[in-house]
Amino acid sequence: MLFRSNKRSIHFILLICTLTPNLGASFGPYIRLLSTSCAQQQHPSSSLNKNLLLSMGMKVNIRIVGRKSGSEAWLEDACDMYLTRLRPSGVEVETTWHKDNPALIKGVETDASKGNTIVLLDPLGKTKTSEQFSEDLYEWLDRGGSRMSFVIGGAEGLPSELKYPAGTTSGQKMKPSMLISLSSMTFTHQFARLLLIEQIYRGTEIRKGSGYHK
Repeated sequence: MLFRSNKRSIHFILLICTLTPNLGASFGPYIRLLSTSCAQQQHPSSSLNKNLLLSMGMKVNIRIVGRKSGSEAWLEDACDMYLTRLRPSGVEVETTWHKDNPALIKGVETDASKGNTIVLLDPLGKTKTSEQFSEDLYEWLDRGGSRMSFVIGGAEGLPSELKYPAGTTSGQKMKPSMLISLSSMTFTHQFARLLLIEQIYRGTEIRKGSGYHK
């Protein structure tokens, strides 16, 4: 190679090309080669590269049966607070409300057809610590191409078509979804949404190593 693959040599070449534009075309291939080599030296772990990719536009869709609680505005205020805090983390969380189970099933089918990882919230699901949830969150996002969906049922819980996807509305069999439980206690679906959003935020802070989670 013409230069040793380190930051100083790359910066030197970039400086030369900036001052003398005619040399840019000649040194272009070397810049790309050296940049790639230097990046590999700085980030030998594939997990670091995965984290970098995941930080670029992660999208979480919460699908839920019901509607926003108009009589309990504090729930929406609390959700909005955590959603605002999430923005610097590169995690975009949106909520899609469905009027009934058939509409919910169609929405989940749409997400599954796009490759989203589907995670169902159900009392029979596995409970996790916040640390486990944080680790799984990024694994689910990676598996779904930086996209995933959480599904919250209404007062009667999730429809059996989602928990046991043998016969969905489209007639196609969906892949088995994962079931997790936020708690063995019972919450309203609006409050379950707040708990989930807080845990998503907590998961990103655990990933960062901030002081939020103690």
